[in-house]
Amino acid sequence: MADYKMHIEAEYETIEKILSSLPDKPLSQLSELELAGVATLIHSFYNGIENMIKQTFQAKSLHIPTGASWHQNLLLTAVKESIISAQLADELKEYLAFRHFFTHAYAVDLQYQRIEPLVAKTLKIFENFKTEIDEIDI
Repeated sequence: MADYKMHIEAEYETIEKILSSLPDKPLSQLSELELAGVATLIHSFYNGIENMIKQTFQAKSLHIPTGASWHQNLLLTAVKESIISAQLADELKEYLAFRHFFTHAYAVDLQYQRIEPLVAKTLKIFENFKTEIDEIDI
């Protein structure tokens, strides 16, 4: 239990650093290099969310999905096990899709129009995620 809370708190701190690093100006005003940095932050944000879900699975002695679709199955199983709500999982699917795109694309293929909505919702989604994770009885 103590280890679980320590891991979750460490992830919270990291995500808060990510959130504070996001730009406060329109992404259309960023250079390609700056946009790539923002994309990396959004990718890292979602990785942190997945890390906390996996920590919760471990704390609850649940099997962490494996295989080619494990990222998608992690969200589906998290809903099934009442770790996160279906609504939150639906919102996180946008970040999952971006994670996949980011992992397989070239930085020069990034478009601010695709990233800007994710940036705009990141803080709200993180707050909702924290609320749901903090309510879990471990």
